Amino acid sequence: MNSKKLSFVIPCFNASKFINQNIDRLIKFLKKKKYKYELLENGFSSKDIAAGRKVLNSKRITMAENTRKFEDAFAKKIGSRYALMVNSGSSANLLAAFAAGNILRKKRYKIGDEVLIPVLCWSTSVWPFVQFGLKPVFIDVDKNTLNISINDLKKKITKKTKAIVLINVLGNCSDLFEIKKIAKRKNIILIEDNCESLGSKLKNKYLGTFGDFSSFSFYYSHQITSGEGGMITCNSDEDYEILFSLRSHGWFGGTRFYSRKFASYNKYAKKFSNLDPRYIFSNSGFNLRPTDIQAAIAHNQFKRLDELKKMRNINRNLIIKKIKNSKSWNNQFYFFEPVKNLEPSWMGLPILLNEKYKKRKKKFIDFLDNAGIETRPIISGSFVNQPASKLYNLNKNNYKYPNAQKIQDLGFLIGLHTKKISTKNLNLIHSAFFKIDKIN
Repeated sequence: MNSKKLSFVIPCFNASKFINQNIDRLIKFLKKKKYKYELLENGFSSKDIAAGRKVLNSKRITMAENTRKFEDAFAKKIGSRYALMVNSGSSANLLAAFAAGNILRKKRYKIGDEVLIPVLCWSTSVWPFVQFGLKPVFIDVDKNTLNISINDLKKKITKKTKAIVLINVLGNCSDLFEIKKIAKRKNIILIEDNCESLGSKLKNKYLGTFGDFSSFSFYYSHQITSGEGGMITCNSDEDYEILFSLRSHGWFGGTRFYSRKFASYNKYAKKFSNLDPRYIFSNSGFNLRPTDIQAAIAHNQFKRLDELKKMRNINRNLIIKKIKNSKSWNNQFYFFEPVKNLEPSWMGLPILLNEKYKKRKKKFIDFLDNAGIETRPIISGSFVNQPASKLYNLNKNNYKYPNAQKIQDLGFLIGLHTKKISTKNLNLIHSAFFKIDKIN
């Protein structure tokens, strides 16, 4: 066997050593802790639970009618022709990656092609494309928006670039109209990871409708939640048919739950008349189906998306006002604003520390944790710093991404709740935040 062909899997980073060195931190992280101010308070209403219980009581909990109804309502509201529910936003990204390069798609990328991805990202915004066989090329972000830098994007487009992955961060975005024009002019497939920005609109057009494929997540603390769950959208019959098959084993038998008829289904049914038409496998595939319980809960929440969006925005403004109007305010923190012409649907409140507090960040985050305020990094920070990125040598040229690095070094986020924040929690955040001046 040619060892050169296997060189990409030879570890360039000792993951075991990293885990052993950080085991105490991992154990502490995994221990359950009750926060006074969580990323999200109880995310489920009694009606959400009742919708899920109704499915349980029916004893038909696998993907069926509730899933189809939710998909139709979702597509109609956001303005996409098709929506397909899956078991997570990560699975939606996986489907997007493999559908865009599927052999049945007329316009597709191939193994070895390049995909441009913002370096401030989640792991499963990257891995599906690596798993397909594409070469990820990371792009720095705009430090004012947290989203992909269009200037850096333009610099890194080459003849090998066949796809761009956009990540709309926490309800904000870049100029998606300009990026879409670039992709169209260069004949590049555009995939929109909208897992954090359901409900945001740019010039009255919903985010998640700009890409050839767009993904959404219903994980806990997102704009709506079913605990787990996600959605993928597209606009062409060809793409929907491929997605439908890939989601469920490469199988078209699932059409018994759907009213739509597929050209390929009829074609294969006639060509392979010796097969049971209910069990025809016409493509490769996964099993990424949701349950009808997830669909019922998510659909019930989706009906009040605008209400939840409004309340998160109110809470964001109350927190920022409380901090900026304080007598202790001295520009200790920077709060991101939405880009021009955006009607945001915030998922969380990202914050940057003033540069002079850079060395105090870890102690400050630990202090907030002990004070009962739950925090997390902005996505996962600069992904090239992650051990998995080093393990697979994703940044072999050791490129620097100064804006993403700054966000990692200075940034964190706190939650935005779907019920109006209490005076008690406002005072808690205010009191804890201004302790930063006393941390050494």
